[in-house]
Amino acid sequence: MTTTLEVSDADVVYGRVHALRRLSFTVGEGEIVCLLGNNGAGKSTTMNMLSGLVRPRSGSVTWQGMDLATAKPWDIVTAGLIHVPEGRRIFSTMTVHENLLLGGYTVRDQKAIASRLDEVYAMMPRLAERRAQQGGTLSGGEQQMVAIGRALVGGPKLLLLDEPSMGLAPLVVKQVMEIIAAVNAAGTTVLLVEQNARAALKIAHRAYVVETGSATLEGPAADLAKDPRVIEAYLGG
Repeated sequence: MTTTLEVSDADVVYGRVHALRRLSFTVGEGEIVCLLGNNGAGKSTTMNMLSGLVRPRSGSVTWQGMDLATAKPWDIVTAGLIHVPEGRRIFSTMTVHENLLLGGYTVRDQKAIASRLDEVYAMMPRLAERRAQQGGTLSGGEQQMVAIGRALVGGPKLLLLDEPSMGLAPLVVKQVMEIIAAVNAAGTTVLLVEQNARAALKIAHRAYVVETGSATLEGPAADLAKDPRVIEAYLGG
């Protein structure tokens, strides 16, 4: 398995807050890797660091040979690392179709954009039904689908998903996780940040537990799902 993303001993500090402390993890090509942890563990900071929105004070962050610690956010997107942020952040007054089109703003090949739009609508038929509907009128689950679809139109090689299940009903969480698994099966590597450990571990290949900015446990997702420490802390056991 080829390592596509490598984070080694990364530290991020906001003022007096030490958000990441020597965080290390890898993501292999074709994997779904999950970062588990409670609020304040440093998961969203990690995603923002990978997207170039915050810079590590020390350590290294590389993706396919690209130094993410110094790269501009727009260059990171153009290279194929695309971030679906926590809270979805779709444009409420724009239609579903318009929101999806925005995902291709760095893509010059119009045929590629059209093809990816067709793939998104085929994968998520509900969006096809609502393509002319304003984003703000959609349910939370539908908005999450739009956010994922928008990223897919950009042609991600590595898709960063930050809390995609947040605020969603259990049945909708299941649907969103099935979509993520389908995206991965179609060839996209996924890094998934989730508080819903049960749902995430069902679709992930490997997982890391992040606590106070450091990875404290790691392993195959199936193994972590049986680990008594994970069961007690994250699976309600």
